[in-house]
Amino acid sequence: MRCPYCREDRDKVVDSRSSGEGATIRRRRECLACGRRFTTYEKVETLPIRVVKKDGRRVEFDRMKIFNGILKACEKRPVSTDLIEQTVADIENEIYSHYDKEVTTRQVGQLVMKKLREVDKVAFVRFASVYREFKDVADFVDEVKPMLDRQ
Repeated sequence: MRCPYCREDRDKVVDSRSSGEGATIRRRRECLACGRRFTTYEKVETLPIRVVKKDGRRVEFDRMKIFNGILKACEKRPVSTDLIEQTVADIENEIYSHYDKEVTTRQVGQLVMKKLREVDKVAFVRFASVYREFKDVADFVDEVKPMLDRQ
């Protein structure tokens, strides 16, 4: 495994634990060259799931797109990177356990919004505003009103 900081391939595993209901192994590694630590994930290789876009195109599922979207929604919020990684792992596990070959962007977006609602309400609203393409304040209020009614 190459260090993402110095690109050396000499490291040692500092911690190893199961995550994602045992489907993934999370390893904390320490680079023997620069001494910095980084995390890697190991999982069984499966057939790739394709994501069906709104226009009908099909692209390979990319967990980093979900990670980056959630990271952006959680910007300046008290949400740790570990919690974001766990949320993405939960979403990915749900996709692989419920869909065989294809999943629509709508289904992926619904999963992300469901998980983000549990993680951070502000991040949820930020993500929903981009995902649902709010056109005006009324759309925004319609999305937030059910959350306010529950409180």
